[in-house]
Amino acid sequence: MSRVLLIEDDAAVREGLELALTRHGHRVRAVESGEQGLDRLRADLPDVVVLDLMLPGMDGFEVCRRIRAAGDVPIIMLTARGDDMDVVAGLEAGADDYVVKPVQPRVLEARIRAVLRRIGRDQAELERHAELTIDRAGLVVAKGGVPVSLAPTELRLLLELSATPGRVHSRQQLLESVWEHGYFGDSRLVDACVQRLRAKIEDDSAAPVYVQTVRGFGYRFGPV
Repeated sequence: MSRVLLIEDDAAVREGLELALTRHGHRVRAVESGEQGLDRLRADLPDVVVLDLMLPGMDGFEVCRRIRAAGDVPIIMLTARGDDMDVVAGLEAGADDYVVKPVQPRVLEARIRAVLRRIGRDQAELERHAELTIDRAGLVVAKGGVPVSLAPTELRLLLELSATPGRVHSRQQLLESVWEHGYFGDSRLVDACVQRLRAKIEDDSAAPVYVQTVRGFGYRFGPV
């Protein structure tokens, strides 16, 4: 079930779209102003934002710019006219797609599904484990949205463990796969790297959530 944040000041349109999208299986949060929308964005972390451009107070263009500055959540704008200037301005502000009013709910639903499919393909290499995000293609790790600086060996160890959550890896297996030691190496290399990695990604290294010790066997990632 996708989370949709609907920002629309017209009560009739807002209520109609909220009902239609809910019937299509979305979880909808509907608000009437840009200011309320920005507040809910931080609280609800929606999968997609449906944004009316013609809002009172802070207009939709400014709301769109602020949403885009805060993150990469997809934005579908609603415009009262198919005016090229409005559409171009909205896209330049950071919108991903647009629907012209009066809005046909089935058209909006199709646009939402399409933009979520595109995002899904774009993020195929992006893994989320609780607060930890691992981008295997870009070799980037973040915790709570904040990038984590890892040394190459720490990164290789994390990638190796997180590739199979729940699986126990012996120290020897990790030496061979991460350090590429084909002989019986020094397990202290693994233990020391685990401690450094935990210091960077765990809330409490003494009670690890991500890189867990399995006594007498080795280490595993999660489950989290």
